[in-house]
Amino acid sequence: MKNCIVYLALALIIAFSVVSACSSPMQSTPPEVSGFTWVVEPQYDFTLGFSDGLALVVIDGGRSYIDLSGKVIIESQFENAYSFSEGLARIIDGDWQTGKHGFIDKHGNVVIEPQFDVVGPFFEGLAVIQVDEALTGKWGFIDISGSIVVEPQFGAVRKFSEGMASVNVGDLDTGKWGYIDTSGEMIIEPQFDEADPFSEGLASVRVGDIITGKWGVIDKSGNMVIEPQYDAIHNFTEGLAAVRVGDIETGKYGFIDMSGNMVIEPQFDGADSFSEGLAIIRIGSNKESKYGFIDMSGNVIIEAQFYYANSFSEGLASVSVGEVLTKKDGFIDKSGNMVIEPQFDYAFSFTDGIATASIDGKWGFITLR
Repeated sequence: MKNCIVYLALALIIAFSVVSACSSPMQSTPPEVSGFTWVVEPQYDFTLGFSDGLALVVIDGGRSYIDLSGKVIIESQFENAYSFSEGLARIIDGDWQTGKHGFIDKHGNVVIEPQFDVVGPFFEGLAVIQVDEALTGKWGFIDISGSIVVEPQFGAVRKFSEGMASVNVGDLDTGKWGYIDTSGEMIIEPQFDEADPFSEGLASVRVGDIITGKWGVIDKSGNMVIEPQYDAIHNFTEGLAAVRVGDIETGKYGFIDMSGNMVIEPQFDGADSFSEGLAIIRIGSNKESKYGFIDMSGNVIIEAQFYYANSFSEGLASVSVGEVLTKKDGFIDKSGNMVIEPQFDYAFSFTDGIATASIDGKWGFITLR
């Protein structure tokens, strides 16, 4: 089970300072450094990276959207704005505590008027909304026209995935989780104490309380195909799911297949989902922990040696070398070769050939040379 965030947590997103106009940044010839080229030089206070061809960037509290050339496409106009998803981006008219949420299109036009207390990004054509106060309001879903297609009625919800969304009927403490389809019809009756989104046709669910309960796996008909027996389960990716046996402090992680067979025995102190045939594993705990990668047979392909590691994307993974106050990020290939030397304060995965990176407190975008 990944740490799935109920959309209630969206209300706690940290807001940036009051908006200020953000003009197109001055561009010079991007400097070339070992293994990469800056396609947009580091100059922003923060960015959430490119999504749907545009990147949200922050300068002096103002939030604008740029294209891959660094040109400002949408000028700063809202105190809070977020990345695009399925052609629309969330915005808040006012501060994040009392302002109303809506959506803009890629031209910066408001296409769904700010009217909701909380919204989430669009997934599969639907976005979660909340009305009324954050702690007591109910959750539903809207479509890309802003029409409510599932009335706000649930104590909590999670995003749509593979045509279904898990919903909590009641409250977070005592309510039960089930699954609805895109019309709002309850397909799997509320019966679980926690329920994650579907992935590869399966979803992990918890039976019992958060301390002593166990996790199993259901199919889209609600059948329990893997009985509740694990202390945590991640989503299935590439046919395997990480599971934890034991408590969060001393338990060990292994991997099961879609039939519930333990194909990689529990032996790691931490593990993440498979991506491009490799999965992150952690050896050790607290300050002594190191990260590496295994293949789908459980063979250690890249020894646990990094302060932190992100999953592989487009053949590369960003890794951190050093300690918490001095660490630097670089990129390795699937053989563990350092193809971009550690030099960034932060670096995130490549998507469509572009990665977000920061250096000396400023953020920009790189590509492989």
